[in-house]
Amino acid sequence: MGTLVEPALLLLLWQSVWALDIPLEVRQPPTIIKQSMKEHIVDPKDTMVIECEAKGNPHPIFSWRRNGKYFNVARDSQASMRRRSGTLDIYAKNNPEQYEAEYQCIASNEYGSAYSNKIRLQLYSKEILEPVVVSAGLPLVLSCDPPPGPPKPETYWMSSSFPTMQAVRPDRRVSMGVNGDLYFSNVLINDSVADYCCNARFPYKNVIQQKMPVVVKVLTTRTVAEAAPTWLSPTGSSSSILVLQGEELLLECIAAGMPTPRITWTKDGEDLAVTSRMKVKNFNKMIQIPKASFDDVGEYTCAATNRLGYIEHTITVRVKAAPFWLEKPTDLILAPEENGRLVCRSDGAPRPTISWSINGEPIETADPQPNRQVSGDTLIFRSVSASNTAVYQCNASNQFGYLLANAFVNVLHATPRILGPRNELTKVIEGSHALLDCRYFGSPVPELRWSKYGQGNLEGNRFKTHSNGTLEIKRIRIEDQGTYLCIISNIAGRDENQVRIEVKEPIIIVTKPQSMKVMRGTDVRLECGVKADITTPVTTNWLKNKKHVTLGWRISLDESNLVITNVNRGDEGNYTCVIKNELDQKSASAHLMVMDRPNPPTNLELSDPYERTVRLSWVPGDSNHSPITGKMQYDDDDWLPGKWRNLSTYPGTLNSVILHLAPFSYYEFRVIAINEIGASRPSRPSTRFQTSGAPPDVIPKNLKGVGTWRNNMEISWEPLTYREWNGPKLKYLVWWRRRDSREEWKNATTKWLKYYIYDADTFTPYELKVQAVNDFGMGPESPVVIGYSGEDRPIAAPLNLRVSDIESTQVTVHWDTVTRGSIMGELKEYKVYYWRDSSQLRWHWVNRAMKSKSFPDDVPEPSGTVTNLIPYSNYKMYIVVANNRYEGPPSNSIHFSTPEGVPSAPTSFRIQQRHLDSIYVDWDLPAEPNGIITGYSLKYQTVNATRGEELRVEEFPPNTTSFSIRRYDRYTRYRFSVAARTRLGLGEWHTEESPHYTTESNLLLSLCINTIGLVENKHFEDQVDITTQGWFIGIMCAVALIVLILLIVCFIKRSRGGKYPGTTACSLDKRKPLKALSWPAMMKRSDSDDSLVEYGEGGEIPFNEDGSFIGQYTGTRRDVRELDFGGSLELHSPMNTIYSLA
Repeated sequence: MGTLVEPALLLLLWQSVWALDIPLEVRQPPTIIKQSMKEHIVDPKDTMVIECEAKGNPHPIFSWRRNGKYFNVARDSQASMRRRSGTLDIYAKNNPEQYEAEYQCIASNEYGSAYSNKIRLQLYSKEILEPVVVSAGLPLVLSCDPPPGPPKPETYWMSSSFPTMQAVRPDRRVSMGVNGDLYFSNVLINDSVADYCCNARFPYKNVIQQKMPVVVKVLTTRTVAEAAPTWLSPTGSSSSILVLQGEELLLECIAAGMPTPRITWTKDGEDLAVTSRMKVKNFNKMIQIPKASFDDVGEYTCAATNRLGYIEHTITVRVKAAPFWLEKPTDLILAPEENGRLVCRSDGAPRPTISWSINGEPIETADPQPNRQVSGDTLIFRSVSASNTAVYQCNASNQFGYLLANAFVNVLHATPRILGPRNELTKVIEGSHALLDCRYFGSPVPELRWSKYGQGNLEGNRFKTHSNGTLEIKRIRIEDQGTYLCIISNIAGRDENQVRIEVKEPIIIVTKPQSMKVMRGTDVRLECGVKADITTPVTTNWLKNKKHVTLGWRISLDESNLVITNVNRGDEGNYTCVIKNELDQKSASAHLMVMDRPNPPTNLELSDPYERTVRLSWVPGDSNHSPITGKMQYDDDDWLPGKWRNLSTYPGTLNSVILHLAPFSYYEFRVIAINEIGASRPSRPSTRFQTSGAPPDVIPKNLKGVGTWRNNMEISWEPLTYREWNGPKLKYLVWWRRRDSREEWKNATTKWLKYYIYDADTFTPYELKVQAVNDFGMGPESPVVIGYSGEDRPIAAPLNLRVSDIESTQVTVHWDTVTRGSIMGELKEYKVYYWRDSSQLRWHWVNRAMKSKSFPDDVPEPSGTVTNLIPYSNYKMYIVVANNRYEGPPSNSIHFSTPEGVPSAPTSFRIQQRHLDSIYVDWDLPAEPNGIITGYSLKYQTVNATRGEELRVEEFPPNTTSFSIRRYDRYTRYRFSVAARTRLGLGEWHTEESPHYTTESNLLLSLCINTIGLVENKHFEDQVDITTQGWFIGIMCAVALIVLILLIVCFIKRSRGGKYPGTTACSLDKRKPLKALSWPAMMKRSDSDDSLVEYGEGGEIPFNEDGSFIGQYTGTRRDVRELDFGGSLELHSPMNTIYSLA
């Protein structure tokens, strides 16, 4: 085999090839400018896109071949081709597998046809995977089968256990193979998770394909059997790998076994020498060579070892080469009668064969042309003509691949032209290289010449003209500033273009930032002084670890200097000051070191497990220049996920400690490093660990016995926490016996937190104790406690219930206790039941709701006080005895009456205006008279008067409930307070202020409301205030008018004749209004026209034999109409309204 051409030589050959840039406005054959990769992998759920773009003049027409045959896109309902493009869009909703094929795009115009690579379309599908069941200790392989490349997708595995999902971390036991499969050298119980899922990422598409998840169930056994090493990948004792030169070479050896085997490597019988081109990865299980060469050929041997055995596997590596370009054919622009050649040089192992095609047709079958000749890898043209214009394809192939290149030959006659912008201004920095572009086109190829100010020819020394027309000036100076002229010419004509150069001073950093080491929380200033050309403004940028610094309230710029306040660990790094303008850029760097909290420890491992201990080891994190102390935390099953508790603190010099733990518990550990600045972040948790079991150490708490029925007892206690079980199948052993008896202890075992004893005597004491029991033994017994069986209903009632010290609102109660035996349980209390039977005012309605009050039996002579009684009322009462469950029978009821008290506030207090110069007030009886009402007191005083009128007090008899006062003016307001009185004194005051009365309409409204008040007071004994019901004023006035008409008819009827001579309730003295007759005085009873209140003030009223009132005949009663109260005091009757309306 010949020696292959090295890549450095390839670069030189490629650089020597040059062709003119052809403007698109020039007529030319097609050129493929964009196409999909040869191996094209798509997801059938998405739109499948096969790209093909080309340029040419005229614009090309596109067509496709599928598996070497013409593909009629227009007749396929699930495929379409984009407008003015060859890109295929396939919407394969039905049977997408039919589109898995080899596709080739053809772009054609009248000058030729260009062909794309053959694109192989592959689908990536998912299949449903059945759960995998495996016993602990055995090996396991989970298949991934990712789609092939190129490029090869990146595969990784994820495991999920609700509610988290995380990447599978490889270790000595768990590996991800080169083929994407997941290998377990031996399976542990912790490997049982909800599912494992393989993911394939395609970098060139930035797309991730996910395989259906697979569930792994691990069966546990009492002991895990050890096993000697066996190969999982590759299998057998030998294998071979063929790799192409320049491609990635991956050698892996994954072994199964218990304990996990260790892997070592040799090459050609000697220890493997790891070079810079080679990486040993995946815990020594894989060798990676990014770019394979012929030096990597040989025999590689991997060995797997554990304490039960040793095995070897030999991998033979062969290196071949797919075709690669040495010189790729490029487009030719030729004038008629010119000569030219297309060169197609390639190499490979084995050496590739070269074939030529014209517009996709093999050159052997194309029309022969005498001026065209194939000479090995070169196609030669002599004295070309328009018939030689076409697109030529070169195919270089061997058994490992192929190369396809399109190059057109365009025969035309074109005047020279300069392409691109004209008369440009170019600014350059002194001492740099300047490149002046002059892209041109013409046929034949024009001659090119550069000059300064149109004089001479610039070539040699610091000036160099490149074949594409660019003028390079090396180490430019200030004197090089000026105007340069580019001139091109051929037999068809000439063209020229000017380029002007300005030379600027370079940027110089005069003050560079200095490296420093600071404490966290201090302020830092990184200086960066600069000198630059005054005509070109500069900008300052700061980079941290090659990334732009984000400015904010803590990081700011002071001119070109960077200021960082309150630095923290995240501010540490390499800072670079970048000064640049439109032409130049300079930078200077410094390192900032921040003393901060330590980094968290890593690689936590558990070893040496015993009944209640385990050894924990870790790798300490960076101390960040401060001594470390360590703190241990743990998490167990008693806590919610993420809840950690502190275990212990250790010196920072340790990296391995023995931990003392509780039995039969699952633990996870993490370590926190601490220095004088603070604590690190917690380490990653250790693997889950379970301690072995032991008998319980804890006594159940809060043991008690309580009866729930008369002949049983419920024994209960608090449960042990799961961490206190110390073993599986926790139960409780309960012991009991009668107190002060010689009987043996009885016991029972239960898994519940209660146990019931039946057929017990009522309220009998028992001795109780309890202890916890698991599969490893019995725990300590609890102290003996006393419990009682159930209680029954008391059989006796307290005797001799009596009261004393009767007051208006409270009374003292006395009773005789019952015997302990009749309580049938523990005495809880004596409870008195009482209720208000009636009021001593026969007409007053009362609420007979029953109330109660409890009294503990803690005094020799039991008694208690019942409060919150209502004065002047008749009460009934009885008493019972109660234990913790029942009340006993009631005692005999007793009766008692409370004396008079002071009354509550009068109700329905109203303020009205009947005339423009007077205010009228009235009220009703108190809700609770609490005795016999003997009168009312009224206080009033002006509110808004400026002369400060004194407070006035008026006293009224019990049958007077209204009052009238004359105002000084219509704007004067009053504050009124009214209270009722019994013989014990005044009761509560009711206070209100008069509203604003300023118009006649207010007067009429007040008059209407006053009339409604007549109807309300008719049923005052029911204590109902109708004005509070929200009726509309108009409806109220209508009702009042009807009532007045009925009253007038009644008065007229009485005036025409009655039962008795004299003045009746309906008679009127038309010569004089009834000034002192109030409505309560007229209608005090609802079932008789005669009223007791009219004939006295609470005294005895004599009766005749026929039942009529003596006072009506004798005239001994003083008529209220004859009273004279004087001043502005005026007592009103309902007839005042009638006279006002008249």
